[in-house]
Amino acid sequence: MIKVFASENRLQVQQIKDLLESHHIPCFIKNEYAIGAVGELSPFDAWPEVWLTDPEWEPKANSLIQEFSLPPVTNEDWFCRQCGERNASTFEICWNCGKAMPG
Repeated sequence: MIKVFASENRLQVQQIKDLLESHHIPCFIKNEYAIGAVGELSPFDAWPEVWLTDPEWEPKANSLIQEFSLPPVTNEDWFCRQCGERNASTFEICWNCGKAMPG
């Protein structure tokens, strides 16, 4: 068995596990409920981790994890290429015309 991912964000750990399973890569989450042990363990040691049951899948799993990315966080407003309207950085589509944010 080999660890391929760890994070304090349980949702992100679950997303990685789901990603790997969708590609038929056998894996499981370790420390899923270890947060209750913080105090006895350091918080870092209690982070949930994604482990592979077969080390032969490690290159493919690492490749998929690298490709997996969350949308970039920016604090800059953006302008719609279709209608020119200014949109807040938190908008993924133009509030005025519905065109998707560039990029």
